[in-house]
Amino acid sequence: MEGVRVAYTLEQCWHRVPGGTAVSAIEVARALPAVRPDIELVGVSGRHGEDPSVTFDISIDVAGLPASGPLLYELSLRCNQPRVERAIPNIDLVHCTSIIPFATKEKMVATVHDLAFLHHPEFFTKRGNDVFRRSIKVLKKRADMLLCSSMATVNDCLEAGFSPDRIRLVPLGVRAIEVTADEIGQVRNHYSLPESYLLFVGTLEPRKNLERLVRALSTRNDLPPLVVAGASGWGDVGVPPSHDVRFVGHVEEWFLPALYAGASALCYPSVWEGFGLPILEAMAQGVPVVTSKGTSTEEVADGAAQLVDPFDIESIANGVTMALANREALADLGRKRAKAMSWEATALATAQVYDEVIAHS
Repeated sequence: MEGVRVAYTLEQCWHRVPGGTAVSAIEVARALPAVRPDIELVGVSGRHGEDPSVTFDISIDVAGLPASGPLLYELSLRCNQPRVERAIPNIDLVHCTSIIPFATKEKMVATVHDLAFLHHPEFFTKRGNDVFRRSIKVLKKRADMLLCSSMATVNDCLEAGFSPDRIRLVPLGVRAIEVTADEIGQVRNHYSLPESYLLFVGTLEPRKNLERLVRALSTRNDLPPLVVAGASGWGDVGVPPSHDVRFVGHVEEWFLPALYAGASALCYPSVWEGFGLPILEAMAQGVPVVTSKGTSTEEVADGAAQLVDPFDIESIANGVTMALANREALADLGRKRAKAMSWEATALATAQVYDEVIAHS
């Protein structure tokens, strides 16, 4: 296939909290030219000025539609306007890299990371629940193919009424960035971190389960402080003042590898995830991981993490203690798991879906 031109949505990169949907979209865009140079990605978003919330090195050109943010989403969902073709002519298909579809008359591929709002609507705002539910209805009508980052999400999409022939599993990846001792020291000094610390990475919102994590850590008097890295999302995360917790806010992507590498363990007992990128990011740095069983996080860990019941305080506390006691074994398993997951593989699988959709046009 030659000269494939794909409009690639990136509006989430300008959200106040870009999150994993932005990270994965950017990483696939970075990796795709190496595995499929015949495919041209052209970014599309609303028109934005210089926005300090955008901390990503976007590797492709981005064209702007005449609306942005919530207005762009509402126009797309309600009116099927403004169409992507208005900003990017002569395209073969549109790849909507989040659950909210853009308006188009062309073929559409959409990435669905999770349908957590169907399981736990209480973890989302009223508006978020409404927009996501309407997005699913629109995707059922317009999307030629869905890309799901985990089997958990594949199963959710099947239960939501999508036919199997419109769903493809496309797991996410990780970049293994080598970190030096000096870089770890620089990040530790930059954020005034202790020599030993536990780490949580993610947007601060109720489903991340920080309250139970902190309560669990508070039941032990021999555990390092917890460093929480992530932008504030919404809702009360309910962190009790009973353990040494240090909030460092959003961490720029170039600081993250060293922040992971300096940690004693990653604590990620989230109630619900579509994938769980921090799991692989920590494993790539040889850091033991504690995460939840029974969700996509168990799938991503694939036997290389200490699994806990995210609703059980004692289980979380025991899991952290066991991960620290078995640090070397978990680190070795984690490195092997991370090596098996790459953004190049994600990009190649994404391109194969493009081929499939275009072939059936």
